[in-house]
Amino acid sequence: MTDSRGSDPRTPSGGPPGCCEVVTVPARQGLEAVDILRRGEAGDAVGPVLHDDVGCTLGFLVPPGTAAGWDVPGSTCEETDGRGLPLATGSDVPAPEPPAKGPDWLLPPGDTDSATDPAALREALGEAQRLLDAVDGCR
Repeated sequence: MTDSRGSDPRTPSGGPPGCCEVVTVPARQGLEAVDILRRGEAGDAVGPVLHDDVGCTLGFLVPPGTAAGWDVPGSTCEETDGRGLPLATGSDVPAPEPPAKGPDWLLPPGDTDSATDPAALREALGEAQRLLDAVDGCR
């Protein structure tokens, strides 16, 4: 899949270094996806994750530009135009406060190295949804 410039719109195009966008999913699917990502071949594919108890959602921090090609049903990706949450590098930098009142870190920056890989997240969310559909079908 390519756009008029010949590039794949599902691939993040970059943006200000360190600023992230957020993919928001239902908490149940998101928790399964976190497990899938952490036990997968690329266990480092999952970056910082926010948990919103009130909205029952998880927010995966993804690289800037991800929103332009995000098309996973049941989820949203907020385009930040470079205004996203910056991820500091280095183990001596404390995790920033969550960007909104209410959410808290499930996996804070610093416990993970970078933003979640969008391709790995897309795959994990699909696998998580298939697993949840199978479980719900057994009830």
